[in-house]
Amino acid sequence: MSEETANTNVRGNDAVASLAGGTELIREKLQTMPGCPGVYRMIGGRGKVLYIGKARNLKKRVAAYSNPGRLPVRLQRMVAETRDMEIVTTHTEVEALLLEANLIKTLKPHFNILLRDDKSFADILIATDHDFPQILKHRGARKRKGYYYGPFASAGAVNRTITALQRAFLLRNCSDSVFASRTRPCLQYQIKRCSAPCVDRVDEADYVALVRQAHAFLTGKNHAVQEDLARQMQQASEALEYERAAALRDRIKALTLIQSHEDINPAGIGDTDVIALAQEGGQSCVQVFFFRDGRNHGNRAYFPSHDRNDPPADIMSAFIGQFYDGRPAPRRILVSDDPAQSQLLAEALAINAGHRVTIRRPQRGRLCKPVQRAMVNARSALARRMSESASQRRLLEGLARTLDLDAAPERIEVYDNSHIQGDSAVGAMIVAGPEGLHKAAYRKFNIRASGDRVAGDDYAMMREVLGRRFSRALKEDPDRERGSWPDLVIIDGGPGQLSAAQATLDELGIDDVEMLAIAKGPDRNAGRERLHRPGRRTFLLEPKDPVLYFLQRLRDEAHRFAIGTHRARRGKALTASPLDEIPGVGARRKRALLQHFGSARAVAQAGLSDLEAVVGISAMVARKIYGHFHDER
Repeated sequence: MSEETANTNVRGNDAVASLAGGTELIREKLQTMPGCPGVYRMIGGRGKVLYIGKARNLKKRVAAYSNPGRLPVRLQRMVAETRDMEIVTTHTEVEALLLEANLIKTLKPHFNILLRDDKSFADILIATDHDFPQILKHRGARKRKGYYYGPFASAGAVNRTITALQRAFLLRNCSDSVFASRTRPCLQYQIKRCSAPCVDRVDEADYVALVRQAHAFLTGKNHAVQEDLARQMQQASEALEYERAAALRDRIKALTLIQSHEDINPAGIGDTDVIALAQEGGQSCVQVFFFRDGRNHGNRAYFPSHDRNDPPADIMSAFIGQFYDGRPAPRRILVSDDPAQSQLLAEALAINAGHRVTIRRPQRGRLCKPVQRAMVNARSALARRMSESASQRRLLEGLARTLDLDAAPERIEVYDNSHIQGDSAVGAMIVAGPEGLHKAAYRKFNIRASGDRVAGDDYAMMREVLGRRFSRALKEDPDRERGSWPDLVIIDGGPGQLSAAQATLDELGIDDVEMLAIAKGPDRNAGRERLHRPGRRTFLLEPKDPVLYFLQRLRDEAHRFAIGTHRARRGKALTASPLDEIPGVGARRKRALLQHFGSARAVAQAGLSDLEAVVGISAMVARKIYGHFHDER
């Protein structure tokens, strides 16, 4: 028997033993498994969660995993990796479904269908906690008092709509502090986007009327608003008030502009999300269109991670459950494919939303058109994604040939530092792979001050960043099972930076990560970059080589991320207050101190009795503040 055949047999025997071990563990757990609703977790080595599932009857559901011969290969692999199981019982299956969606989003198990891009959506808010309400873009929890309109698919759509609404209804967008400090109209008034309530160019009653009109328009009563404005314009014209008539005409034009961007507004669609699923080559795209009050708020494409053999019903069910976890669902959801257990899913969404939710796949009639439109967009987005993935794969294969790597890298990490003479120094790491840039994996490092390091020492900074990154990787994923280890590390710099990076990895005992440094060419000309590899001669690529363009894009993205992080840290340092460093002095006490003394410097110079006189500052806190500035023990 050859050595290769022997090794294959050993691996096969290990797999069988591992599958038998996982099956035996599940059978042991079944002996005490309750027959009630709940959520179960399959756990692998080092506590890694492999799979999360829910069940009406936990004992019956988990029993299916105790017969591996009836399972598909993917689930057999999961059972083989299982080292433990945990369960959480619930009162109902609906509660189990809600908990399952929440845990999947939080823990991201490898064997579940995952919604990978789950960014928050922006809303339009008309804040009513002021006599003259403000219109603004809002993200996050809806805690501030006011009217919320959304969600919108993109921040750009929100910004364009707010600009058009300002032209139409002349609502202010300035903050309350700016509003209170104005003595004359700002530029927004001059360009006819605000009625200048800050300087009494409009009284409160008229401004409230504008707010009511905006609210009516945003809740679907746009025709009534336009008719009212047209009537007012006609009256002003007949009364020879031509300037007022022209202003009303401009507001009607702004309203028309908003509606012209809403290219598909089926009659009677109301509050609806349209979700369409397209599949090809084992990949999926889910396209979501948002309609609120009959108005199209845009669309967004998602590419969930799943096994290529997962059926559309399971993908749709998993997507909807995770998508609406943490955000309210509209009253109606139109789908291209019926999700698994759609009635149960609708009940769970209704609990979160606080109103009845229906999930429906229209077969005919007027509601078929938006689903068909969403399906066309889903197919188009998936085709673009697959084309981009193919191009990206070709670039990675070309990079492997250029650098003489064993295989195309699956994960590339690019590092850069940014500082001004060592001040506010930061390190940045970006990640790229077969699907392009992986922004969720980006990391930033606030470089710590060191007494033995010269300010602006790029080599020491690079050693610190890589040391922290790979020390943590060795601690959290020593067996490299989670896909968090890079196949290639790229450094923005020359031989010095490369030597510092290589020395850092050598100290940690890491000798199997490929490295590359990209040095800018003479006069920093793009296209003349020099490439440095450990133990090899420096080389250049042809100026029109696609691999060179690819490396330039990666380096520029790392530079952009590093610069942005540095600017944010420097800006935060410029606005920092000495009061921030005092334990026990939060935002409210800090505000009270500044209002009483006028500045942080005056607080630092104040006596103990003066500090005790401030409203909200107790004698103990006053002593703490005094001691902070006077080193009192």
